[in-house]
Amino acid sequence: MVEAAATDVIALWQARGIMEAWRQPGFLEEIVELQRQRQIRSSRLPDAVQFHDRSAVCTAALAEYLGLAIPDALAGELKRANEESIFEKPVFFIRNLGVITHTDARRITWDEALRFEGIHEDWYSRLGFELIPVEAGTIEERAAAIKGAVERFAG
Repeated sequence: MVEAAATDVIALWQARGIMEAWRQPGFLEEIVELQRQRQIRSSRLPDAVQFHDRSAVCTAALAEYLGLAIPDALAGELKRANEESIFEKPVFFIRNLGVITHTDARRITWDEALRFEGIHEDWYSRLGFELIPVEAGTIEERAAAIKGAVERFAG
């Protein structure tokens, strides 16, 4: 499992006293760099199914959501991911559960969360990914749906 970078970047910046990291220059670039490092590190693992909790595509969705231009570093990472076929084209698209749990890093409204989900879906579709929706349900139901899909792809 490759963890999400944006939440970690926000937490780090908040620890430095920057409470709204997303308003600062270099925010998206720092996310992209951490994502790139984590992806490269994960590529050294033996051949196994990998799950990435967010990617450069998600960072592009975040840029759009925040009304920011796509920085060169992000454009380059999107290009690298495409040219090197870093990610499989089928991707799990984890749908919302119908509730929001606010954290220090995430304080959006329900309507904002739905809009952000739609922007993600649009970016993945635009870049040619096949979305495999994982609908709301219990942890066990969602895990079973993912496991079943992975077994179908592997078989």
